[in-house]
Amino acid sequence: MRWALLYARSRQVPASLAAMVISAAAVWALARDGHAGPSDPRLPALALAAGTTAASVGLGGQDVALDRTAAIRWAPRRAVHVLLIGTVVAAVLSAVQTLGEDLAALAFVVRDGAGLTGLAALGAVLLGAQHAWTLPTAWLAFTFVAPPSTYVPTQVATWMLLAPGTPAATWTALTLALVGTAVYAVAGPKG
Repeated sequence: MRWALLYARSRQVPASLAAMVISAAAVWALARDGHAGPSDPRLPALALAAGTTAASVGLGGQDVALDRTAAIRWAPRRAVHVLLIGTVVAAVLSAVQTLGEDLAALAFVVRDGAGLTGLAALGAVLLGAQHAWTLPTAWLAFTFVAPPSTYVPTQVATWMLLAPGTPAATWTALTLALVGTAVYAVAGPKG
């Protein structure tokens, strides 16, 4: 158990969790004015992206070379770390929604949380943990300005804001989650 506490501290989990809660609470407070609701997916997508980006800094340790020389198997720990980020991000937004303001359906929260976490894991592999936030943030920014469309490639590009159950959005999020988790588990963060 001690190793788990040390691992959590070295990956800045307490600060990331605080940032997740604060961002979800801020989005909930913004939604209370009545302008957003279950029909407007922008605020919950923003809350999920903020939580994911806050947690993405923990996808790398203080010294990547030291992590790579450790005598433990990192792949399972990395995979669990990514899965826990997605779970906690979705759980925090779901918990905030119980305060009275229903921002999004659970299927939307789980889908977007998984996809954004996969993007952050890919960002850690490609850019390093300190810049892992760029992929989820850039994709969210693009999604906010892209026009809605029934054209499948556009739906793939704007998957974060589509209704739950949209096949293109579900498959895109699932692919990002699986590929991001697998690549991060095997390769680890860029050094």
